[in-house]
Amino acid sequence: NNKPLILDENEPIVNIEPEEDGLLEIRYEAVFKSTRSPDVGDPGSIENVIDARGISLTGNWYPGVSGLSSYSLTATLPEGYEAISEADQITKISKDGFVEFYFEFPHPLDGINFVASDRYSVLSDNFNSTEIYTYFFEEDSGLAGEYIEFTKRYLKLYEDIISKYPFSRFSIVENFLPTGFSMPTFTLLGSSVVRLPFIVETSLGHEILHQWFGNLVYIDGEGGNWAEGLTTYLADHYYKELEGSGWKYRKQIMVDYMSYLNEENDFPVKDFRRRFDHASSSVGYGKAAMVFHMLNNKLGKDKFYSALRNFIMINRYQKASWNGLKSSFEESYGGKLDHFFSQWLDLPGLPEVTLHGTDLRSHEDGFELSFSIKQNGDLYELDVPVTIYTNGIGSKRFFRVTEEMNDFSVFISNEPDKIIIDEDYDIARRLLEGEFPPVIAGILSSKDLVISLPETGANIYSGVVEEFKGRGAESKRAGEITYSTIKSSSVIVPGYDNPLISKLFGRLNTPDAGFSITVKKNPWNPDRVIGIFHGRSDEEVEAGLRKMDHYGKYSEVYFEGGKNIYKFIDDSQRGIAMELKENVPAVDLSTVSSLGHVIEKVSEKKIIYVGEFHDVFSHHAVQLDIIRNIFQKNNNMAIGMEMFQRPFQKILDDYIAGIIDEREFLSLSEYYKRWRFDYNLYKPILRFARANGIPVVALNMDREIIDKVSKNGIGSLTESERKRVPADMDFSDSEYMERISGVFRYHNDWKEKNFDYFYQSQILWDETMALSIDDFLKMNPAKQMIVIAGQGHLQFGSGIPKRAFRRNGETYSIILIDASLIDGIADHVVFPKPVEGITSPRLMVFLNIDEENLKISGFPEKSISEKAGLQAGDIIISMDGQSTSSIEDVKIHLLYKKSGDVVKVKVLRSEENRQEEIEYKVRL
Repeated sequence: NNKPLILDENEPIVNIEPEEDGLLEIRYEAVFKSTRSPDVGDPGSIENVIDARGISLTGNWYPGVSGLSSYSLTATLPEGYEAISEADQITKISKDGFVEFYFEFPHPLDGINFVASDRYSVLSDNFNSTEIYTYFFEEDSGLAGEYIEFTKRYLKLYEDIISKYPFSRFSIVENFLPTGFSMPTFTLLGSSVVRLPFIVETSLGHEILHQWFGNLVYIDGEGGNWAEGLTTYLADHYYKELEGSGWKYRKQIMVDYMSYLNEENDFPVKDFRRRFDHASSSVGYGKAAMVFHMLNNKLGKDKFYSALRNFIMINRYQKASWNGLKSSFEESYGGKLDHFFSQWLDLPGLPEVTLHGTDLRSHEDGFELSFSIKQNGDLYELDVPVTIYTNGIGSKRFFRVTEEMNDFSVFISNEPDKIIIDEDYDIARRLLEGEFPPVIAGILSSKDLVISLPETGANIYSGVVEEFKGRGAESKRAGEITYSTIKSSSVIVPGYDNPLISKLFGRLNTPDAGFSITVKKNPWNPDRVIGIFHGRSDEEVEAGLRKMDHYGKYSEVYFEGGKNIYKFIDDSQRGIAMELKENVPAVDLSTVSSLGHVIEKVSEKKIIYVGEFHDVFSHHAVQLDIIRNIFQKNNNMAIGMEMFQRPFQKILDDYIAGIIDEREFLSLSEYYKRWRFDYNLYKPILRFARANGIPVVALNMDREIIDKVSKNGIGSLTESERKRVPADMDFSDSEYMERISGVFRYHNDWKEKNFDYFYQSQILWDETMALSIDDFLKMNPAKQMIVIAGQGHLQFGSGIPKRAFRRNGETYSIILIDASLIDGIADHVVFPKPVEGITSPRLMVFLNIDEENLKISGFPEKSISEKAGLQAGDIIISMDGQSTSSIEDVKIHLLYKKSGDVVKVKVLRSEENRQEEIEYKVRL
């Protein structure tokens, strides 16, 4: 009998008694409309939608039955639609302008989902007995091939270590909503996710692994969500492990945990159900992944994977809990694991271990190393890894720690260098101060937060102040913030001119970015941080601030127009280390000589390389000293300079020959656009070369080509560009690659660049300069050359010197300035006294080119030009009567001014539909 059912929207569960035959038929109608945009990866915010974009039904879109059930789904859609749901087999029948879809899945399910669109382009392939499909929108169909190939790799990977893929088909489905789900037989990824270039190497494998954990073995919500931690461990973490950086991933888990969790929001792993913020993710994904890592180390790889295979076999198409996992691991282990699971699942927080009482004693046949490991807080049973290094080679052992203080002794044949506890982050633990870098998450999650109100630019930083007030921060003027407040708090400092900066750090360089966040350790309390926010305008601040929560793991980030251009994590200690044998550097003062002696020793070399830090005047004074002295000995010489690019050689030649003056030279060589360092640094060298007719060789490759290679690799160059690339390039110096890799990691202003491309651009840079040297010397075989370049291109000879030597075999010497005294870094290192150089005065305006006009876009604080009367929007016409149409023109004009000079700036100003020319006097 048909009976209407009245539903209470506040009570989603209804008990219904079936008829006598046991059958219950429910008919219902529903309309699904989108009302808000969901957050990626937050299932609670995803709504069921049917509209012009397509169909996405992933929530409560039908009367669900509690518990596992078998489902049969039929859908009728207009011709041209493609549809997907949980199915081992999908049958399509076209009829009268419609198509019927039949979805067959012969196993019980927790629930079903349904997605459809008339924009899908379907591509298929297979791996062994598994059919692989992609359902991508037409505009993204070009990505399908790559997704299929990566899917094959993941299926092979997991079939080899876990078990055969459980279904007959797997589909990657693009969604118009920003989802990131995995369901039995398919994964549903939003368009914004699908198009990210790194997804195939990261998230895709994670979602495929969920086919086993979560979609073959279901999650028993009452017993805790184990699947996210296990999938994170065998996917995201495993991929890093294959790259050799698994320890970094595990360390980041601990950094995140300590950043986002505190006594108020911490909870046990067993209570995790789903991710809803950074804190919950750190428990259910991060800490849970570490539980599996510690199990892997405890059981060994073979028993660990055997336990997982057994767990899958027993629990196929059933709900399983942590207890089910425990039983499988105990069977494989051959013993009870009650204490292991109870301490890691039932207790919130992390244990803390420290190294104490390290002592080394010599014996007749070796050495006895004694040390103690102390636990602070709750006592755990831990297998603590300890690596003992001898002659630079480490040997790892695990030590059982159960008490508050645990004493150990180890006998070693050779004298050890150092001991490190948990250098690979094999146990979930609290990081010590030296291991923990200051990161943005430290201010996002701080409960004791103070804002040092800006004294200038309040309008620029109003968004920062309001944002952190909303997070519970207290605001005070800088003068009101006491040291006791600083010691007990993390502090938000808007603006590098905030008085609190000088109070804490003396002076800091202002980042060259539209908006930046820099996090430093609080000098008064290393457990707290100082977050420095700086912006050029309120628009830049607002655009960057919206992205802040996505960069919690970084110490420093820069943005331009809301787009990240730089991100960096401060160095931190790896593991808990103790040096056992101090390697004390020493210098034999009897061998210390003068710069004159160094010049004498290198004077006969065909090529003399002299390094520099580009912005240090004393370095350029040393370079000029060397050039003068070598010129006195041999006036048949040339100077090679990294600062100039090969296409501008004719301009350099004309300047040296006296055909053009310095202003023309700087303009035509595009010096300020392509090098940008103050020309006063190099002016004495160039003027000496001009006065004495010394050829100056432009060594560098065009900046446009270097930038293009760093973004997309050498393969992206056009045919004409390839002709300008050296044919002979050496990529085989592995030590140099490692150093370049360090530069890439720690000075990552290359955005999300591929390291291979970055390395290619670096080699292209070096090889071009080596080629330029070689070309010149081949055409001028009697010449001697002094090469001026950044120290990084010269250290250990790896950058330019060895590459030029490979080409010509000419003798050379390397002189570095203020460099570390490391064996092999150079032939000579000199340490000059500081030199105060004269720099060009600044007009103190922000300039941009607007429709070929040089327009003032704004002013820094305390601008002399703004004080003189110039306004934002003014177009600069001339300076001291000289036409000025580019930023470079301004810089060149100011080069010939000194502090205190008055410059006449004529501008065109538009006001109330009229324009007028106005001249202002600006005292520099």
